[in-house]
Amino acid sequence: MNGGGGRFRWRRVGLLAAGALLLGSALAVTVAFRSTQKADRQRVEGRATVVASPWGPLEYLEGGDADGVPVLLVHGAGGGFDQGELMAEVLLGEGFRWIAPSRFGYLGSTLPPGGTPDEQAHAFAWLLDELGVESAAVMALSAGGPSGLLLALLHPDRVTSLTLVSAGVTRVGAPEQDAADWKGRMLVRLFSRDFPYWAVTGLLEGRVIQLMGADRQVIAGFTPEQRAWVRRLIESMRPASLRSEGARFDNLAPLPGDRISGIRAPTLVIHAEDDRLQLFENARFAEATIPDARLLRFERGGHLVMITEVPTGRDVIRRHLLNHGEPR
Repeated sequence: MNGGGGRFRWRRVGLLAAGALLLGSALAVTVAFRSTQKADRQRVEGRATVVASPWGPLEYLEGGDADGVPVLLVHGAGGGFDQGELMAEVLLGEGFRWIAPSRFGYLGSTLPPGGTPDEQAHAFAWLLDELGVESAAVMALSAGGPSGLLLALLHPDRVTSLTLVSAGVTRVGAPEQDAADWKGRMLVRLFSRDFPYWAVTGLLEGRVIQLMGADRQVIAGFTPEQRAWVRRLIESMRPASLRSEGARFDNLAPLPGDRISGIRAPTLVIHAEDDRLQLFENARFAEATIPDARLLRFERGGHLVMITEVPTGRDVIRRHLLNHGEPR
């Protein structure tokens, strides 16, 4: 009896200790999450300018050299003006005046009823008017490709040059498209809530990078500097809930496809052959369809080629922007 009672007491003590440990761990996770979320919101709130546009509130951030060539930076899925700011830091360097709007449904920019990439392109042109910018180079990343392409198509007098970086252009018939679509849907789900995004990117960073279109070989080849850039990119997508509406919009929005044959802006297309999110066929299609488009292809880099090929990509982009800095 006494032996059995002693074992019961020790079992009870063990359960209480395990419960206390779990509770302590849960509290620590909660504190860490809330602290990170507070810092993330402070990072994006109050930094950018929000203007009342015909499409609702429209947010943008400006930076760089006020006398430099104007560049409109069109961010990808999960982004916002802060991802545009990161694009400027990685791909532009000094000597440019950059304008980084948050696209429809991202951060402080509303998603208007019935919003489309065409309407987003018109909103970009309206923003250039607001800022007194007659024309600008356009650089579009990933899911920012459609609205960047349509700005060049619908407002040709406003676009001095177009640069597409790992951009979505058309529906691809390759068997790999189903896998790419699945990755896109998973990313939309990941952006739906702040805590899952924070937890998953913290615990399973490698898996998240694979969802973002880079395979294990690309990840294994990251230099310390490249890994730091990728981590900054992932962190820049927080708070996820402030970007979820835009991510859903991107996942369902139509791609411009054959319409881009009407683009006349000097176009540079940068893409990696092993991109698993925006397949390389997008780049082939853009090169073949946009008159005189030039393709800079990389064998490896996945959907993160803007980071894995920084020196080469930046040099080529800078020359392209500066060579076509005046309106056609």
